[in-house]
Amino acid sequence: MAITLAEAKVGMADKVDQQVVDMFRRSSLLLDQMVFDNAISPGTGGSTLTYGYIQLKTPATASVRTINGEYTPGEAKREKKTTNAIIMGGSFQIDRVLQNTSGAADELAFQAEQKIKATANYFHNLTINGTSEGAGEGFVPNTFDGLKKLLTGTANEITSQVSLKTSAELDSNYNAFLDEMDSFLSCLDGSASLLLMNRAMLVKLRSIARRAGYYERTRDDFGRVVETYAGIPMVDMGSYYNGSSTQDVVATTGGKTAIYAVSLGLDGFHGISPVGDGVISSYMPDLTAPGAVKTGEVELVAGVALKNTLKAAVLKDIAIAAE
Repeated sequence: MAITLAEAKVGMADKVDQQVVDMFRRSSLLLDQMVFDNAISPGTGGSTLTYGYIQLKTPATASVRTINGEYTPGEAKREKKTTNAIIMGGSFQIDRVLQNTSGAADELAFQAEQKIKATANYFHNLTINGTSEGAGEGFVPNTFDGLKKLLTGTANEITSQVSLKTSAELDSNYNAFLDEMDSFLSCLDGSASLLLMNRAMLVKLRSIARRAGYYERTRDDFGRVVETYAGIPMVDMGSYYNGSSTQDVVATTGGKTAIYAVSLGLDGFHGISPVGDGVISSYMPDLTAPGAVKTGEVELVAGVALKNTLKAAVLKDIAIAAE
């Protein structure tokens, strides 16, 4: 069964839980639009959140034959794969006196919102940089395979040849980059649902889209500004704190970065979650119960799967800054 966060919210009786889901949707256009296959059942042991699926690696082909001739055999190629949902989120604590004297600046709501933003950013990070392996330079190990790993070595891993380092290069090279974007997006089986990138790349792509007349901006149901390139929403995947510094989810290394295109759907790139509508859970404290310090928790149980390798692509090594 497929479910979106908007649909998950409908099945929740608690209004606080519904508000938490809306906060996740506001914090992430990716989470808001992603379809989740909520089919994971932990099983008897209750210790695994594994999702198995069949990935289409090479589609079938068709050809012609002559009279009395035979077709050259060719089969679509599939591969059995597994991925895992990850339990992510966090807890926070507030003193009941601080909450009771916070007035209009509701401390509980503030802490919950900040924890939700952090969790959404962490999901973004895993969506790009996750790996199920125990180690990997530039990856988040022991999670699930993100787009960077899923697309490495595939036909949909495209290397940019255009430099966009300066405003002058934007003026002189934007037509070449438009051609590159056309080739990049044509790699997808179907239309792209989202373009995922960092903020610096979004600024560059916005400038190019304006020059070409491909840029539009609208407001969605949350009042959030959604910017599009040729009708495809551009998503700033944001940044995360790695324990010592803040890093872009889609990294810029040596002045070069990447754009990921995904086609969302159960036959392409989608989320995975446990059976039911419990992809998001919140545990807010009872402020009337004994105990001076109250603990709240927010939790997202999710992962990603790519059913068809032609439903996602990456344009990498885009030169946007000096090395």
